[in-house]
Amino acid sequence: MKLNALLRGPRTLYARLALVFIVGLAVAQTLSVWLTMTERDQTMNNVMMGYIEREVTSSVALLDHLPAAERAAWLPRLARRTYTFTLGPGVTGAPPDVELSARVARSIAAGIGKRYPLTANAVPGEPDRLQVHLQLSDGTPLTIDYRPMPGAPLSRWLPVVLLLQLAVLAACCWLAVRLATRPLSQLARAADTLGPDLRAERLPEDGPDEVARAARAFNAMQDRIKMYMTERLQILAAISHDLQTPITRMRLRIDVMDDSAQGAKLQQDLREMETMVKEGVTYARTMHGATEVPCRIDPDALLDSLVFDYVDAGKEIALQGRIGAALVTRPQALRRIVGNLVDNALKFSGAAEIAVAASPAGQVTISVLDRGPGIPAESLEAVFEPFYRLEGSRNRHTGGTGLGLAIARQLALAMDAALSLHNRPEGGLEARLVLKGLA
Repeated sequence: MKLNALLRGPRTLYARLALVFIVGLAVAQTLSVWLTMTERDQTMNNVMMGYIEREVTSSVALLDHLPAAERAAWLPRLARRTYTFTLGPGVTGAPPDVELSARVARSIAAGIGKRYPLTANAVPGEPDRLQVHLQLSDGTPLTIDYRPMPGAPLSRWLPVVLLLQLAVLAACCWLAVRLATRPLSQLARAADTLGPDLRAERLPEDGPDEVARAARAFNAMQDRIKMYMTERLQILAAISHDLQTPITRMRLRIDVMDDSAQGAKLQQDLREMETMVKEGVTYARTMHGATEVPCRIDPDALLDSLVFDYVDAGKEIALQGRIGAALVTRPQALRRIVGNLVDNALKFSGAAEIAVAASPAGQVTISVLDRGPGIPAESLEAVFEPFYRLEGSRNRHTGGTGLGLAIARQLALAMDAALSLHNRPEGGLEARLVLKGLA
């Protein structure tokens, strides 16, 4: 559970693998240092026990053979960093319970205990301090006062070397994880750029076998999709071309009909058929990708021109806001998107308003507002599907072909823009287009 909670923190595979490797290395390095230090202390203690056993035995034997008057002068010479000798009974106390002190007592007892009966106790208040009491051959009491030496000091360079070692291991882990996840990043980037224009970058088919095989499969998938979309466009273009001839013949025959009322109805039906064919081909072309090259334009001038065209045609339309900067985009596609949105607004409410704004982050928002009936919340995304029409719009005057919004969404995707619909609180609909590339 803790490992799962730890892995849920980072969001990317790169971060998760790096975290696992670095934490694992840190734990392994810590255990290695702990084992090394433990082994080092145990080895030093074993050496120290043998040293104490030999030195104390020799010192006690020397003091026992010296005349009583000369023993006091020899005590400083026999003293060592961890123990000293005192001619006297010393301090009594409880038996030693600290492991190191107990080992020292056993070591001293093993060296001199057979010849000189002794007792050992811890000094009250200092559990690590040990005193061993014995009597020399003439009955003089002798106390061995042992003070354990703190652990052997570490070399100054050892922590630096350990940190450098950990840093080198972490850098190697980082490099290994980066090399392992880079193909996944390239695959994700290529998949993201595989838009309606089908011009995503091809992945290099090299590297490890698994990576090369995945790259070949992705490139082959791109080729198949491009082939299917090309065939689709060709089929729709052929259908459009073939339908133009019978439609033209039917219109000519209608022109010579005597029944003007039925002729007008048939003319309307033929116009709708022709519109559906043309918009179907337009939608197929937008799915296949826009061939228009992005360029630097003045978006305010483009929108002004669009609004003037509608005003000249007698439409009620207004423009609010200014962008005030150049924009790198596809002008014809942008004009087509805004035109489709304005047409929808005019169709359902009779009037439209275009509001534009630029953000400091370099984004441009173009909103087309109307006062129409709006769209049910559950259908705000569905209306972007091809040939989808709301139930209340299935008539020849307002229903259309159901491709206007689908064409606008596909063109927006080709421009790396976002198109969405929102019901206005005060009534009506807002079609919001968010563009990038503000210069």
